[in-house]
Amino acid sequence: MIKLLIVLLGWIAGTVGLYAQELPNIIIIYADDLGYGDLSCYNDKAAYKTPNLDKMAKEGVMFTDAHSPSTICSPSRYGLYSGQQIYRSTGRGGGAFEGPGGPSYLKPGTLTIAEMLQTKGYRTGVFGKWHVGLSWFDKDNKRLGGGYKNALLIDYEKSTPLIDGPNARGFDESFITPNCPCTDPLYVYIENGMVPVPASQRHKQDNLPNPGGKWRWDNDEGWMAPGYNFMEADLMFYKKTREFITEHRKNTPEKPFFAVLSTQIAHAPVLPAPEFNGITDAGPRGDFVRELDVIVGRVMDMLKEMDIDDNTIIMFNADNGAEIVHVDWMRQDHNHDASGGWRGMKRDAWEGGHRVPFIVRWPGVFPKGLVSDQMTNTTDIFATTASIVGYKLKYEDATDSFDMLPAMLGTEDKNKSIRPYMLTQSFRGEFQIRQGNWKYLDHKGSGGNNYKSDLLEKYALPEKEVDATGQLYNLTKDPGEKTNLYFTEANKRKELQDLLENLKSNGRSAPKNRQPLGVEKVKELGMQHAK
Repeated sequence: MIKLLIVLLGWIAGTVGLYAQELPNIIIIYADDLGYGDLSCYNDKAAYKTPNLDKMAKEGVMFTDAHSPSTICSPSRYGLYSGQQIYRSTGRGGGAFEGPGGPSYLKPGTLTIAEMLQTKGYRTGVFGKWHVGLSWFDKDNKRLGGGYKNALLIDYEKSTPLIDGPNARGFDESFITPNCPCTDPLYVYIENGMVPVPASQRHKQDNLPNPGGKWRWDNDEGWMAPGYNFMEADLMFYKKTREFITEHRKNTPEKPFFAVLSTQIAHAPVLPAPEFNGITDAGPRGDFVRELDVIVGRVMDMLKEMDIDDNTIIMFNADNGAEIVHVDWMRQDHNHDASGGWRGMKRDAWEGGHRVPFIVRWPGVFPKGLVSDQMTNTTDIFATTASIVGYKLKYEDATDSFDMLPAMLGTEDKNKSIRPYMLTQSFRGEFQIRQGNWKYLDHKGSGGNNYKSDLLEKYALPEKEVDATGQLYNLTKDPGEKTNLYFTEANKRKELQDLLENLKSNGRSAPKNRQPLGVEKVKELGMQHAK
């Protein structure tokens, strides 16, 4: 009887393992301040080539109307992990954390994409820039706010393990920096909620061996841990990702994994690792983006080496458009438009601030070389992933997330938008709403940058409707957002204003009853479409 029970339990465990193996591994490579025109597959006039990302696009699906939830880092990262716009957490907008900064935008009770995947048997890991807020405490157990001076007040014994770090939000393994790795002190590494080496040294910008001179811009001086490495941060994040996947495949190959590789490229300062200096003819930032491209290539090569390429989804996305000085310098120095022809840049509500690259690849399931003009948002990664793994989202989960699987499979009605509308938020938390080709900005001006400044004045466009309190554009006829139709298309403007207020007040913009497809159906549809 006991032997029979052992055999039966073994059979059940084997069945569970077999089921888990059917679920695909998932890797998200999340770039930083990468504009729509920063990849050569999106911009045939780019000043350099991105061969690995171009290859990924040829082997997968490239979206041309993809958007970040916000035009700055932290709110967009909240959107990636939660499937929601930042105002669901804060009531309006949300800034980027500096210094200790916190608490986390990811509040207890908010389902994260990592927690969702854990319920389906995934082992989860995140490596790189975190930047959604962390709670740090002083010796009196008082929570510290932002500001660089507060970094020296941290009591690491009282603060760790971090109460709202990645390991408290659904990640089994993590190796992160609190904010942008090379911009915002506190400069420390955090591994699984602990700080192996606290910040105790004063960092000076002049210590950076960066060859680009002006490209050191935005490296803030402050407190760092001894041995902190600015120049090879992204190579280290890739190494940690590879170690996580290697150990996972060695110890629990029957389980799927989920990994987020969150790079600092191409956030300021521009600090390519030494091996990439001069690799392009487009200066330090061209070299920096090529480093990112090489890392993507190494990820794809790793999957082939491990013989898991066919059962691994890679998603490549960015948190907002390119930094203002980067856009300007690359235009002036290398005739390269990081915004890809769109108006605006990081912080702006115009397209250049939030229209970003989005490429997905799943060999044998997603079609090769598909270019999709479906409107999508980073928040949609959540519901799409849930649909693949067969997770039924509750009403309160991922409330701004749409399932984009039909677009990834190429099975959608090409004449119909999966998303009937889309919300984005600019630097100051102000709202924009898209409906088809109509775009309404619920504010004056850029929503972020000052176009009266010496740097940006040359890019300013005259506003003919000076009395308008908002902006309305038809992106089909006016992709450059030059002609404000606020008054001439008053009915459409009022329609979008009413829709925006309704979406803000009812607590969600996503459908109420999202039904997951499940991996078997997804693979079946993929094979059918391939025929």
